[in-house]
Amino acid sequence: MSISLIPFFAGLLSLVLAGCSSGPKPPDWQLEAKGSMERSVAAYLQGNSRVEGVEFARARTEISSTGRIDLMARAELLHCASHVASLVFEPCTGFEKLRQDAAPAERAYADYLAARLQLQDVALLPEQQRGAAAAGMGSSDAAVKGMTDPLSQLVAAGVALQAGRASPAQVQLAVDTASAQGWRRPLLAWLGVQASLAEKGGDSEQAARLRRRIELTQGDAKAAP
Repeated sequence: MSISLIPFFAGLLSLVLAGCSSGPKPPDWQLEAKGSMERSVAAYLQGNSRVEGVEFARARTEISSTGRIDLMARAELLHCASHVASLVFEPCTGFEKLRQDAAPAERAYADYLAARLQLQDVALLPEQQRGAAAAGMGSSDAAVKGMTDPLSQLVAAGVALQAGRASPAQVQLAVDTASAQGWRRPLLAWLGVQASLAEKGGDSEQAARLRRRIELTQGDAKAAP
């Protein structure tokens, strides 16, 4: 499955895309890094941790051969963004090792993923994230719904949930987005949130329906936490 990468990470692949359209063939490391990052993110969202790990390790190896801290920082952030989209909130340790040498935009995005972005840094975010962040760390339903990239939508909704500001409408949007893309891991995570909200609201019938949908989604290949 092809992954539409968050616009912020286009810099990681820009030379590859330019080289594929015309001109000399790009270096092998660019093609390998691009393919491995796409496969890594796709595997994670589909719930395949083994393939994700293998492909991400390969991407790291290719990027490290250039000595480019900026490219490695963005690869690490993309890796962590896919986790936030799936409601796995944990330190982005790979990026943090590079933080002191990273650009302001990269540091701002890392803070955004951790739901601790400062208001003055909103302008440093990718364009699709700015509206959601400016509205209160992703609390604007309209800003999230207006995003055209599905992974960006899930990241913004994940940040909002992490900050305690996700509305039921955002949760439903995240469920619909993950379902439409066939991304099992985030779909299971967001269905779990929906089921919990239904249970807390005393809607046992809705909660039971959602639990049945979770069971169907899990199938024979349960996603890792």
